[in-house]
Amino acid sequence: MAGSKFAYVRKFELPDTLLPGTFMVFRLDGHSFHRFSEKHNFVKPNDSRALELMDHAARDVMDEYPDLVLGFGESDEYSFLLRRSTDLYNRRQAKIVSTLTSLFTSSYVYHWQKYFPNDPLQYPPSFDGRIVLYPEEKQIRDYFAWRQADTHINNLYNTVFWALVQQGGETTTQAHATLKGTFSKEKHEILFTRFQLNYNQIDERYRKGSVLVREEVGGPDMTTEETTCDVASNSPDTITPTTLVPCENQKKKPKRATKPKTKVIVLHCDIIKDDFWSARPAILNE
Repeated sequence: MAGSKFAYVRKFELPDTLLPGTFMVFRLDGHSFHRFSEKHNFVKPNDSRALELMDHAARDVMDEYPDLVLGFGESDEYSFLLRRSTDLYNRRQAKIVSTLTSLFTSSYVYHWQKYFPNDPLQYPPSFDGRIVLYPEEKQIRDYFAWRQADTHINNLYNTVFWALVQQGGETTTQAHATLKGTFSKEKHEILFTRFQLNYNQIDERYRKGSVLVREEVGGPDMTTEETTCDVASNSPDTITPTTLVPCENQKKKPKRATKPKTKVIVLHCDIIKDDFWSARPAILNE
C-alpha cells in the first residue's frame, strides 16, 4: 500500500489474532431461513435437496481449505473444526470468518439450480458466522456431541409436529399444543400409534446430520529425486548458459513418500460415541 498522508487511518484497525495452540470451531447459520424456506417451498419436515445443497457448499469450503478437518451440518447450520496448529490467515478472526462465510454462501448460490432446478432463487440467501476457541480435545468432542444431540431433538419434534399437521389434520397451533410438555418417549409413541411410523427407521441424514471428513484415496504418492549434472562444466566446448540435465552415470535418489491424497466425504453416523473418534485419531491429534 502506497504511503500517503492518509495512511494514519490504518492505526485505528485493531488486531484480532486468535489465541495460538487452541482449537477453532467455525460455525455458520442461515440468516432468517424460516422465511427463506417458506418462500422457496422447502418440503417439511426435511427437504433432502436443501440438505444436500448445504453438504455441497460445505465440501467446497473443506476442499479449498485443507486445515478444516471436520464438518458437521444440520438444517441451515454447519460447524467446522480447524486443526489445532492452523496458521490460516495468521489466525486473524475477521479474515477467517468473513472468507469462509462468503465462500460457503457463494457456493450455496452457485449450486442452487442443481438441487432446485424448478425453483429459481427469489432473493439471495445469507449466512452469519462466528469462531469459538476451545482449549482441549474434550470440549471439541462435547461440542460436536451437543450439535448432534440437538439434531436429534429438533428432528424428532419436527417429524411429529408435521405428521400431526400433514396427516393428523391439526393446525400448527394445535400441533404445538399437542406436543407441549411431551418427552421423547411420548413423541415416539405418537408417531407409532397414530401414524405407524418408527422414528428409528427414518433416514439417518435427518436423525444424525451430515458429517464431513477427509479419507485417504489410495496409498501415499512416491516421488523420485533425480541427480542432475551441470552440462557446461562437463562440456568445455559449450558456450551456452549452464544447463541442468539428469546424469546417466549416477544413481537416482530413492523414492520418498509424500502425504497421501484425500477427499472429503459425507457420512451420516454417530459422533457422540468413541467409535468415530477412535477410527480417526488424526482429527484431534496432528
